[in-house]
Amino acid sequence: MNPELIEQHANRLLGAMTGAATTAMVAVGDRLGLYRALADGGPATPPELAARTGAAARYLQEWLSQQAAAGFLDYTAGDGRYTLTAEAAAVLAFETSPAFLAGGATITRGWFAGIDRLAEAFRTGAGIPWHEQDPAVFLGTERFFRPGYAANLTTEWLPALPGVADRLAAGGRVADVGCGHGAAAILLAQAYPLASVHGYDFHERSVEIARQRATQADLDGRIHFETFDATGYPAAGFDLICLLDTLHDLGDPAAALAHARKALAADGTVLVVEPNAADDHAANLANPLAALSYAASTFQCTPAALAQAGGFALGAQAGPAVVSRLATDAGFSHVRKVAETAVNVVLELRP
Repeated sequence: MNPELIEQHANRLLGAMTGAATTAMVAVGDRLGLYRALADGGPATPPELAARTGAAARYLQEWLSQQAAAGFLDYTAGDGRYTLTAEAAAVLAFETSPAFLAGGATITRGWFAGIDRLAEAFRTGAGIPWHEQDPAVFLGTERFFRPGYAANLTTEWLPALPGVADRLAAGGRVADVGCGHGAAAILLAQAYPLASVHGYDFHERSVEIARQRATQADLDGRIHFETFDATGYPAAGFDLICLLDTLHDLGDPAAALAHARKALAADGTVLVVEPNAADDHAANLANPLAALSYAASTFQCTPAALAQAGGFALGAQAGPAVVSRLATDAGFSHVRKVAETAVNVVLELRP
């Protein structure tokens, strides 16, 4: 064997272990509000940060040191203070920032908690129902995608759909299918006060949380969350149906698209947002986000799909060509890519 290649693989694994450890530390900092305290109060020593947050200075010493070693904080030897720069704060401290990612770190906690169950699924080929995932998966998924929706949904993606924004502004009907905790549906209701917004999800607990979030946003009566799967919600002539990071999680995506076609108004639009992937597998593997995307697909997307009726798992990196074929088979005559980000690809479907 080549000793240099052995060393490369060892270093690669050590890097991965360091990344996992750092992600756990990010989750701690996010949960305790440590990043926000550094962003709002400026550089701090461990005792100073302890005074701001109520956390123990001795633990903070280790956490701050780890974060500085990981490159998220700057350390000044002269006064012993740790600094969170504005650029790092945009990623770690402020949930309203389009670059915020610290909330998504929660999701890996749920993945680690589910390793035993996943290993058994590998042996049997069975799915893992969504409701049986660790709750950290639900929260982490929401917090990972929410900044992208806040930055793009009503400002970039909907304006790219001809006539849709005007119809919603005038009081159109919207369905958010697979709404989760309701982040996107709430954004739609806030942006279009006259629109009738409906969120549907088959996970009862997520629907309950979505209702709570709507109440907190003072949207009671303007947004409605109900427990339906992707083929059971009312065919109520919607002007817009959203499938946001949902289609690849479904056991029968073809049936979901066929139902969306049935539930649309005659001149309605379906907005499909999926993980940004190439149609060529080799190109997918070269994507810097591929390792994370395939991990998500292994831990939650594919198991959830295999646990549903249909049992057909697209996976999180299926690519837009597969989605386009499914849409055409479901009766959509117009399929168009209208936008993309590093994380998502955005498709417009019309009858």
